[in-house]
Amino acid sequence: MRQKPLDNSFMDSQRLLGDAEADRFVDEVLLNRANKQGLQAALSNMTDNNSLITFQNSYQGYGFIANAKKLPVWAEPRKMKQGAVFFSNHAEMIMSLLGLLSLPYCYNAANGAMVLYLSEKIRNDTTKRLFETALFVWDVMAPDAFSESGKGFSEILKVRIMHAAIRHHVLSNGKWDPKWGVPINQEDIAGTNLSFSLIVIRGLRLLGFTVSQEESEAFIHLWNVIGSLTGLRDELISENPKEAQKMDRLISARQFTASDHGVELTRSLTRHILSVNKTKATENDILGLMRYLLGKEISDQLGITAPDLPAYKISLIRTVNFFKSLVPAGDPVANYRMAYRSFLAQGTVVVKQKL
Repeated sequence: MRQKPLDNSFMDSQRLLGDAEADRFVDEVLLNRANKQGLQAALSNMTDNNSLITFQNSYQGYGFIANAKKLPVWAEPRKMKQGAVFFSNHAEMIMSLLGLLSLPYCYNAANGAMVLYLSEKIRNDTTKRLFETALFVWDVMAPDAFSESGKGFSEILKVRIMHAAIRHHVLSNGKWDPKWGVPINQEDIAGTNLSFSLIVIRGLRLLGFTVSQEESEAFIHLWNVIGSLTGLRDELISENPKEAQKMDRLISARQFTASDHGVELTRSLTRHILSVNKTKATENDILGLMRYLLGKEISDQLGITAPDLPAYKISLIRTVNFFKSLVPAGDPVANYRMAYRSFLAQGTVVVKQKL
C-alpha cells in the first residue's frame, strides 16, 4: 500500500492533509442554513446500509458518497469476519479498554487532541459523547455490519462527514494554530485507528488474555477497512501488526507530550469512568489499572497520579483472564447480542441520568 518510506518527512506531509472530498462536500453544503438543515435531516434518516442509497441519491457528484458502500480493493472479507468474531468474543473487555486505554492514549497526542479540546463537546458533554463513540464501535464491529441490514457503511459515512464538519468549524473560528497541522489530519486519523486496533490488542495481552497472531491480524485488518472508509489514505494503513507497531512508535515519538488540554480531557474521561463504576473496584484500583495499561510516562503526562496497582492485583487479573481465554467462546453472534444488550441497558440509563 505504502509507496513512500515511513519517516518524519512523510508524516509531516500527512499532517497537512484532511479529507479533500469530504471537506469540499461540507464546505459546499454549509453555504446556507437550508442546506445544513437538509443535511442533518438526511443523516438522521440514514439508519442502516440499506437506507444509505437514499442519501446517495440526494447528494450526487461526490465520489466518497457514491462509493460509501464499496470496500477497498485490498479488503479481505474472510479476515473482516474473523476480526468481528474476535470482537464478539471479547466485546465487554474491549469496550472497557477503549476508556481505560485507547482514548487517553489518543489524548496524549497533544496536537491532535487540541481539536477535541477546542470543539468542547467531549469536555462539556462527556457522557453523551463517549456513549456515541461506543455506539459507533458496536455498529462497525457487528457480525452483520457490512451487510444490507447492518450499519457499518452508513455509520462510517456519518463519521467521515462529521470529521469534515469539525474541520470546517474549527478552521473558521480563528482559534486553530497552523503549527498543529490540519484538524483531524491524516496522521491523527492513523493514530486514532491504531489506538482502536493495535493498542486494544496490546491492552488485552497486558490483562492476561491470549491473542493469537491470526486474531491480531484479523482485528487490525477490520479496523484498516474502517479507517479506509473513514477517509484514511492507503499510505497510512499498516498491512500487518509489525508495520502497525512501527507506525505507532513513530507517531508516539512525534506527537506524545504533556499538555494542559490532554490532562483536562483525561480528567473528564476519568470522572465519567468513576461515576458509572458499579463494581467493587475503588478509585485507586481503576486509575491504577489505567496507569498499568498506559505505562508510567504516558500516565504522568496525562495527570493520572493514583498509586500504581499492586503487583498481586495485576497477577490476579492476568491469571483470571488467562483461564478465560482457555474457555471455548461459543457462538460469536449470540455473544455479540448479549454483550450489546447489556451495554445498551447500562449506557442508556447512564446517559439519561447525566442529562
